[in-house]
Amino acid sequence: MGRNTRKRRSSMASKAIAASAALALGGGGLIWANFYASAHESNNNGWSQNQTKAAAAQVATISCPDVGQKLTNVPQQARQGVATELANLDKQITEAYARLASTRQAQAGDSGFVQNAIVGPLKEKRAATIDRIRIDVQRVGGQFNTALSQLAACTTQNAAPQTNAGGNAGQQNGGQQQNGGQQNNGGQQQNGGQQNGGQQNGGQQQGGQQQGNGGQGGNGPVAADFVDITKVQGNAQLGVGANGLPANGNSGSKGSFTTKCGTNANKNHNTDNVIVAPGVANGAHHLHDYVGNQSNDAFASDQELAAATTTCQNQGDKSSYFWPVLRLQDGSQDFDQNNDGGGKEGNVGKILQASQAQIKFVGNKKGNVVAMPTALRIITGDAKAFVNGNANANVNWSCTGFENKVQLHDKYPICPQGSQVVRTTDFQSCWDGQNIDSANHRTHVAFAAADGSCANGFKAIPQLQVRLVYNVPAPKLQNGTVVNPYAVDTFPENLHKPITDHNDFINFFSQNTMNQMVNCINTGKKCQ
Repeated sequence: MGRNTRKRRSSMASKAIAASAALALGGGGLIWANFYASAHESNNNGWSQNQTKAAAAQVATISCPDVGQKLTNVPQQARQGVATELANLDKQITEAYARLASTRQAQAGDSGFVQNAIVGPLKEKRAATIDRIRIDVQRVGGQFNTALSQLAACTTQNAAPQTNAGGNAGQQNGGQQQNGGQQNNGGQQQNGGQQNGGQQNGGQQQGGQQQGNGGQGGNGPVAADFVDITKVQGNAQLGVGANGLPANGNSGSKGSFTTKCGTNANKNHNTDNVIVAPGVANGAHHLHDYVGNQSNDAFASDQELAAATTTCQNQGDKSSYFWPVLRLQDGSQDFDQNNDGGGKEGNVGKILQASQAQIKFVGNKKGNVVAMPTALRIITGDAKAFVNGNANANVNWSCTGFENKVQLHDKYPICPQGSQVVRTTDFQSCWDGQNIDSANHRTHVAFAAADGSCANGFKAIPQLQVRLVYNVPAPKLQNGTVVNPYAVDTFPENLHKPITDHNDFINFFSQNTMNQMVNCINTGKKCQ
């Protein structure tokens, strides 16, 4: 049985976390919904888990500017309050998406319903929340950009017409070319070019899936999110990390340090995120796997994390490594089917435990690396990449036996028999030399340039590389639908898109072990 850890809820914390908050850098989002004439109304706060017969469908979106990305100079004293308000913005988007999903008949009968009953009230809530952020910042003497108040309004728009229902990662999906010619639609192509419920398939029910709706939870994935990896033209570059940059090279600091922390066999899960939503329960709105540090939840202090137990074999590594769980949507349910962040928010299906979780730190192509500071936080990838655009996306999907040939960014691979699904992430490896975090959780770290250099006076640090391997039954594509898909947990409005995969790290290596790591890397040794 998985566990959703909760502890130390003070009355102040309880007030702040009265409802869920979403894992993101801010309150932006592109909300997507299918409007169906269906045989059943939704339950579980708007998330339909019924098998629905989809008739003609219409897709609409609500685009909300991302507030958190703009907040780069929040005073330290205001960050807790601002984080809580950003979580409120994301909670509001989650509620709006749930309302879109549960009011299909009303929308079909009233063209102004979405604007009047959902978007208008959402703007009012966002405006009040942004103003509370202003108060939090100015109360401690910080400067607030009044232009941020203009980010309250959200707009509605129709989704892009269907293209590429087959999901070929090498096709023109949004016109943005990345990494070896692979097209990455991220958030550029509304709805990912998918027929989310628009397929005239008679609402066939296969393997317990809501095939017309896209996925068992009704909010994805769909057929266009998958591609047969054997049919994708090779695009991988040897020695290139998930961000498209050389990971180590044949010069500079060529060593490595591997830490073995298991695969979360003890099922340490929660839907918190102490980095972006400290003190906020369900701050991720999806479930995380945790390896390493065993005390990570929304309420954990640095002191508690430093004193925690660890699953790492090297007890000098109490760092926290966490990522969204991968689920098999085969009609089955897991322990959180009725929980916030789980089935209540469209994250349904059997949680898959990785067969391998390889955690390695490597060097810098140009020169030596320096030690990471204790409690350094790094987020890589963007849990909202489908709605935010792919500026911060950092995703590699592949299959064993294909990793040196094909790396996918906006598609889930269908692997051939005997091959396993692989998720690979290479983290930022340049640090500003001062801060263990930043207001938007991005600007204190950066990716190295192609030659390994760090810009703006940043210093090279060991680069964390995480490789996760899963035994996943291969989905089948039939008549424009996907049977028994798998997907990462996401925010509801991000529709379980593969581009939203992300990874989180908090450094709690002992100083002695960190020094050993740096020495191994700088002297070209392979240590573990």
